[in-house]
Amino acid sequence: MSDGNYNRNLLPYTQYTSGVKAGRAQMKTSAAEAFKAWYAEAKPTAGESEIKAELINFLKHLNA
Repeated sequence: MSDGNYNRNLLPYTQYTSGVKAGRAQMKTSAAEAFKAWYAEAKPTAGESEIKAELINFLKHLNA
C-alpha cells in the first residue's frame, strides 16, 4: 500500500459503512414521506394512484 492504491475488500470491516448505508436508507424514507405529505397538501384533489405515480417519479430522481 505504499503507492496509495489498495483494495477496499482487504480493509477490516467497520460499523461506519453500515451506519452510512442505514442513514441513507432512513433519509430516503423520510424524503418519501415528506414528499407524499407535501403533494397531498399541494394537490388536495389528487387521488392515491396519482400520488403513488408522482412518488415513484420522485424516487427515481432521488436515486439518480
